[in-house]
Amino acid sequence: MPNHLNIPFKKTYATPIRAKVRDYIQNQTEDHPDAYKPDISQWETLRAACTTNAVRNDSINPFLSYHAQLVFTLTKLPSDIDLEFAYAHAFSPTTSIPITLRSLAFERAAILFNLAALYSQLAASEDRSSQDGLKRASSYYQNAAGTFAFLRTSALPKLSIPPQAEESPSDLTGPFIQSLEWLMMAQAQECAWQRAVADHYKNGLIAKLAAGVASLYSSSLEAIRSASAEASEKLPSTWIAHIETKQWHFRAAAQYRKSMDELEANRYGDELRRLIDAEAEANRGYNLAKRNAVGPAVLQDIKSLLDVLQKHLARAERDNDLIYHNDVPPSSAIIPVQEVIVVQSNVPSGLSDLKSVLGNDHILFGEMLGWGAREAVNIYNDNKRSLVRDRITDVAQELDDEADRTLRSLNLPSALEALERPIGLPPSLLKKAEEVRLEQGPERIAAYLEDVERLARRAMAVLDEAMDVLDSEASEDEAARKEIPITRPPSHEANQQLVQKQERYRKILIEATHSDQTVREKWEEWENVILQLTMDEEELEALVPSSTVSAIGKSQSANNQTQIHARALRGLLESLDDIRHNRNQLVSRAQRRADADDIRPRIMSAAGNFERLVEVNPATFADVSDEELAKYDKFIQGLSEGQKKQEELLEAIKSTNEQFLSSRKEDTSVKEREHALQYLDLAYAKYCEITRNLEEGRKFYNEMANILARFKEACRLWSNTRSQEAQFSSLSLQDTSVVEQEGVDHPPSPSGPLRRQKRAANLPSLTSGEWEADELPPPPSTTSNAKSSKTRR
Repeated sequence: MPNHLNIPFKKTYATPIRAKVRDYIQNQTEDHPDAYKPDISQWETLRAACTTNAVRNDSINPFLSYHAQLVFTLTKLPSDIDLEFAYAHAFSPTTSIPITLRSLAFERAAILFNLAALYSQLAASEDRSSQDGLKRASSYYQNAAGTFAFLRTSALPKLSIPPQAEESPSDLTGPFIQSLEWLMMAQAQECAWQRAVADHYKNGLIAKLAAGVASLYSSSLEAIRSASAEASEKLPSTWIAHIETKQWHFRAAAQYRKSMDELEANRYGDELRRLIDAEAEANRGYNLAKRNAVGPAVLQDIKSLLDVLQKHLARAERDNDLIYHNDVPPSSAIIPVQEVIVVQSNVPSGLSDLKSVLGNDHILFGEMLGWGAREAVNIYNDNKRSLVRDRITDVAQELDDEADRTLRSLNLPSALEALERPIGLPPSLLKKAEEVRLEQGPERIAAYLEDVERLARRAMAVLDEAMDVLDSEASEDEAARKEIPITRPPSHEANQQLVQKQERYRKILIEATHSDQTVREKWEEWENVILQLTMDEEELEALVPSSTVSAIGKSQSANNQTQIHARALRGLLESLDDIRHNRNQLVSRAQRRADADDIRPRIMSAAGNFERLVEVNPATFADVSDEELAKYDKFIQGLSEGQKKQEELLEAIKSTNEQFLSSRKEDTSVKEREHALQYLDLAYAKYCEITRNLEEGRKFYNEMANILARFKEACRLWSNTRSQEAQFSSLSLQDTSVVEQEGVDHPPSPSGPLRRQKRAANLPSLTSGEWEADELPPPPSTTSNAKSSKTRR
């Protein structure tokens, strides 16, 4: 039996690469999956070549090639493409349950682990009784150590375990990998020590090499003890004892060789001290090996060393007592053996230089735009939409609403139109009435109200159905607990996060129904007046009283002043119309620019400047995005300038209107006509406000319906998983009962990952926090100001 340890492969299972990659390309990119058929096939072939577990030198290159392709693939695809990879713990029994993660980074880390395991097994398979075999074994061990070092520093930092993961791969943690790295280094150094012994190097040098071996074994032991209990407990029971025995063996060997050096230099007291210490260390290692059933080869090695030490110690004590009479110094007084380490973590060139592995080979998804660049395009488009909406469209709407509110408060332009047109209807009012008639305004509002009410009922029904699913699961859980012992949390604890989400959604819907009621009350208040706007011109004109006072009036001086102020006021109103018209044109230009704006060519050009194997993040393109968004600064500046002009113009309108009102002769008929026109104008404004509220309400409920449907599905999946756990626990207890009755053990032989078996192993049960659902902000209030009309009401 060999006296070195080798690392086993992490067992893996088949995974649906073809289906999941095609789905991702279809749904998340602009490319067609058929364009990447050869890439997907090559991916499957590369992975299959790395799962044969063949321990041959020619098995190294497939690992290096697959790793290089994975690194490049991670520049094109995100780590999570909904493709699950399942790997068992390297030191778990063959029937153990694997850990499954949707992570290309997990696949990469596991491949590197298995490459290091392959190097260690190649080293262990060498014949170390020859110098060539020792040299090859040492080289393989150093490559294994280098691969572990590369895994620890390059791959593990990019392996993030999602919070909802049922279990994390404890054999892919920094301290554990560090311990294996030190172990490979120690065994490589041991090969160098063995070569030095075989070549009869000087005792002093051999002692230093042995001290280096002991130091590396000690480092491995410390790293194992600093690793998590979950990781170290899965090691074979004899491993830690093996490593510790090796540590004591080579401490003793270093002292033994140094004692021979002391003897040659006639330092008999120092020789005796080193032999005493060496014998104590060897004896400690031997007893440890015997107690822990360490492998026979290791036990025999330290037993042989102990026999030699005891023989030399007896000789040295006799010679010193009879001949030399040297004082024996304490252990603290002698110089420790200097450590000389002649090996290193040798990272294979195929890992440090990926291009050397790929050469002229086809690079997977080489023509695809990297995920970082794609995400940068998506982020830019989102930022662009937000900028145009928040800083251009909404700001323009707020300015228009502010102008409308100011004019309504001043009874303009109704006051002017009542004076300028003593009979008939103003053209502006006729235009607004025609718009309501053509849109079949009242019928449209009635249909919208019915739609909103129906959508609200359906949204609440879906939420109730989701809670019915959780209630049903809770009943099943309660019934199962009466039949079998279950260690998982009860339903009211496990589903807490789902219930909390439901409460938030229900609160949002209740607030929305209050907003709906406000809009309905608004419609009931203004329905009759808005219906008047649908009348034909003659009927509508009959509702507006005529004025008997002409524009000339009774007093010539008063008339002149009124005309002057009226003309000034009309001019200011026309200037305001010009500002609004220019603002609308500016918004239209901004929207056309946004519709035609495509940042993809610039992103692709910028991405092409990076090395092909460099992983590019969306943040890399932040400068490009900022430069492109700067194109909209001129529109924002134009709105700002228009806002200043409008504020000045509104102040002038207020001042001139006061002068206009003070100069007018009081006339009841004029006032009545003015009020009637103002009321109809306000009815049109309320019509626009109500339709806008209802359109936003329909949009809100449609979006909410999608969110609630996903939430209901999350509840269903969670409930199904809990039901399967309970069923499996019941079956496990039945199987256990049968096995106890029959007195035989029938271990399972899974052909694939059996993740559900974790519940029977008393592992933590999943909670509802693993099932995410979208959040929606509460609907805004139903006030008629511009800011509230941006979102829901």
